[in-house]
Parts: sequence; structure tokens; C-alpha cells
Amino acid sequence: MTEKKEASLIKLVVVLTAIALVAGLALTGVYALTKGPIDLSQKQKKDKALNDVLPGFTGTISDTVINYEGDDILVHRAYEKDGTFFGAGVETFTKKAFAGRFDLMVGFDSAGVILNTEVIKAGETPGLGDKINKNKSDFAKQFNAQDPAEYKLQVTKDGGDVDAITAATISSRAYCDAVQRAYNVFMKEVKEASNE
Repeated sequence: MTEKKEASLIKLVVVLTAIALVAGLALTGVYALTKGPIDLSQKQKKDKALNDVLPGFTGTISDTVINYEGDDILVHRAYEKDGTFFGAGVETFTKKAFAGRFDLMVGFDSAGVILNTEVIKAGETPGLGDKINKNKSDFAKQFNAQDPAEYKLQVTKDGGDVDAITAATISSRAYCDAVQRAYNVFMKEVKEASNE
């Protein structure tokens, strides 16, 4: 009787191992098939965001990775055809969002005034926090043409100048945090480099 149980157990282990191997190979195949298109889609989204945050720019872009507070922030320095510094698009993020993290692109002119902001990736609550997206509300427009040296990038509830999204204060605060990080990187690195 114990020999039968042992044989059954061995058979069960072999079958389960085979199932796990087939499932693992299938997942690897799906990953290999979808990785390229997903990466291409994400690159296209970032390229579009960069164009949106630097309206009217037609010169050249120089990419630099800046380490800021232990995180790598990608900065797209924009130069006119004559070499004049136009501004920069800064890929920023926050980990203070309701859903954990979201990524933004923030465009600045050469003086550090915000030209535009664009959500790259976010998973905020539908109908509430997802209103950070321009196709859901006008929340992001209030950052345009603002100089963070004078415009306090905090929600009004915290003493700042930003009107929070109703019932989505956490997402609004997180958006402000991401824009502030972008501005800090711009002022610390990009503006210094443009004055060299």
C-alpha cells in the first residue's frame, strides 16, 4: 500500500513539475513577444510628452541623467539651432501617489518657468485621482506659465497655490511633489549647465 502511495506521490510531483515548466515557458514566450511592443509604446508616449511640454521647440535635444536625492532623473536639455538654451523637459516621478508612483514630464523654459506638464504613467483611482490626466480634467493647466520660484507647488490646504482635485488631495499633493522635484533638478543642474 505504501508503494502505491509513493508511486502516486512521485507521479503527482512529476506532473506538477511538468505543468510548472510548461507554464514558465509560456510566460517567457509571452514576455518575449510583448516586451518590444510595450517598450516601443512607452518610448512613443515619452517622445509625445516631451513634444507636448516643450511647445514650439524645433532644435536639438541633449539627454542627461541626473542623480537627485538618490534617484536617477532623465533631463532632456533643449537647444535652439544656434546653440541657445531653450529649456528642458524633465522626466520626474513621485512615490507619494495614492497608487504608489506615477511619472510626469515637466517642461521648463530657459528661466525655469513651467511650460507644460504631461502624465507619462499613472495608476490613480478612476474618477478621482486619475483627474491628473489632461483628458479627465483641467487640473494640470494651473501649472502652465508658473514660475515655481514664486508659485508655491503645494495644494492650498497645505498653504500653497495649487487647487487640489476634489476628493483626490493625495493625488494632487503627489503631482505637486513630482513637479517640485523636476524644478529642483532643473534649477540645480540644467540651469547651471546652460550658464557655462
